[in-house]
Amino acid sequence: MWPDQTTRGPLDGLTILDFTHMLAGPYCTWLLGALGGDVIKIERPGHGDHTRSLDPKLEGESLYFLSVNRNKRSLTLDLKTEAGREVIERLVARADILVENNRPGVMERLSLDAPRLLAINPRLIYASVSGFGQTGPYRERPAFDAVIQAMSGMMSVTGETHRPPSRVGASIGDMAASLFAAVGILAAVHERERTKRGTVVDVAMLDAQVALLENAMARFLNTGELPRRIGSRHPLVTPFQAFSTSDEAIVVCCDTEPQWRALCRTLGRFDLTTDARFEHNSLRTANHAELELLLAAEFVKRSREEWLALLRQADVPSGPVNTIADIAQDAQISARDMVCDVSGGRFVRQPIRGRIADGTFDRPAPRLGQHSEEILADIGFAEHEIAQFVAQGVI
Repeated sequence: MWPDQTTRGPLDGLTILDFTHMLAGPYCTWLLGALGGDVIKIERPGHGDHTRSLDPKLEGESLYFLSVNRNKRSLTLDLKTEAGREVIERLVARADILVENNRPGVMERLSLDAPRLLAINPRLIYASVSGFGQTGPYRERPAFDAVIQAMSGMMSVTGETHRPPSRVGASIGDMAASLFAAVGILAAVHERERTKRGTVVDVAMLDAQVALLENAMARFLNTGELPRRIGSRHPLVTPFQAFSTSDEAIVVCCDTEPQWRALCRTLGRFDLTTDARFEHNSLRTANHAELELLLAAEFVKRSREEWLALLRQADVPSGPVNTIADIAQDAQISARDMVCDVSGGRFVRQPIRGRIADGTFDRPAPRLGQHSEEILADIGFAEHEIAQFVAQGVI
């Protein structure tokens, strides 16, 4: 554990071996570390996680790496040496969780596959995040976020109607898989309390994206309706979309009839509530193109802030279409303490609040191999043995 840790997070006492890289995996272990787990990131000597080399950089360190590798300790280890394998076996014997996001087959070639490590530690929870999972005809294919967004159908429903498919602006292919992996890991930790045994958690990025498409998939599977790109509009609720104002865009969402009537009053167009084309939500959705033109003509008459003030007063769900700069400075984000300062950098905090988050912390991402000697001492190696590992390039 961290030698200077004085607070106890909800996952305090859990040791997590982190064999992840890039984003699908590190995002999962970042969250587990933020909640108090002792995450030991295993990296290659001299190289480390590829994202360490990516620009832009803060004081010589990659912002990409710094963001999703906070709350971890770094152990550099040559996994192809006999000494390196001895270190891994000793770590595995003491660990609670192992997370990896390599292509299926890689961990087996390194003699780090689940059957082998569960034989060393039957209580180990072995979690794998991969593009297509550990089974199926695509299991060995390489995958990146854009590939998964495209193959899952996510891109087919993202963007404007008459424009090409668009990638969602954040790497949800990577991050969704990481979040589902974290849920699966915590479920396995709970199950272990009952069974006293570990298990394997297998999460595929493709599966996770399909799970996020729950409504689109449900509509197609049960009605045959093929969801398509419709911009900011909701496929089932109208009006529920972005509108231009005299300056900046806003989003307005009317999920109920009282909200619809309140919107019409605010716009000075209560006549729309008696228009047979817009009598209820299903008709408004069927006639959305005609309604959108009428609403758009009203919204351009005032500024964003004027409309938002009027809509808030009428209790109509609405909000500004913020830029990243806008939300980074937003009063609500500040009140929720969602941005933290870590060793000269500013990053987003994990979003879980309440007593369960008491004792959580944000520590800077480690320098390559920063904690190697400390971790080896934790698991019982003597000073002379550690010095020998250093001399031999094992760590």
